[in-house]
Amino acid sequence: MKCPICHHEDTKVVDSRVASEGLCIRRRRQCLKCDFRFSTYEEIEILDLMIVKRDGQRESYSREKLVKGLKRALEKRPITDDKFKKLIHSLERDLQSLRKNEISSEKVGEIVMKQLKKLDQVAYIRYASVYESFKDAKQFQEELNKLLKKKIKKTKKK
Repeated sequence: MKCPICHHEDTKVVDSRVASEGLCIRRRRQCLKCDFRFSTYEEIEILDLMIVKRDGQRESYSREKLVKGLKRALEKRPITDDKFKKLIHSLERDLQSLRKNEISSEKVGEIVMKQLKKLDQVAYIRYASVYESFKDAKQFQEELNKLLKKKIKKTKKK
């Protein structure tokens, strides 16, 4: 790992800790030339996963695309950075648990919507409106009604 200050290639790990509920490792490093200390994070990376689009095209899984779509859905919602990171890790864990080399974009969308529905219903509706390509306000209203019915049932059970 190169030092971010002097670009020397030799650094040593001073301390390692589990971060984000065991989803990544934080390492404190020190440059052997200038003694500058800095942190790095090590995370699981999904490799060799192909996403099959609706039109049949295949493309490599992109965490950046997932993050971009979720940020758009969660814009101006009360979600902390930590919760957002946990959401990404949870989604990627669900994708990995399928143990497949190819996953349809529809399946990815279903997994995302399931997680968003639990986390934030406004973000869920935003994401669903794009993913499901709502054609008009009536489709939007129907999805809202489904959410409201489930919420009423849960409230009555308590």
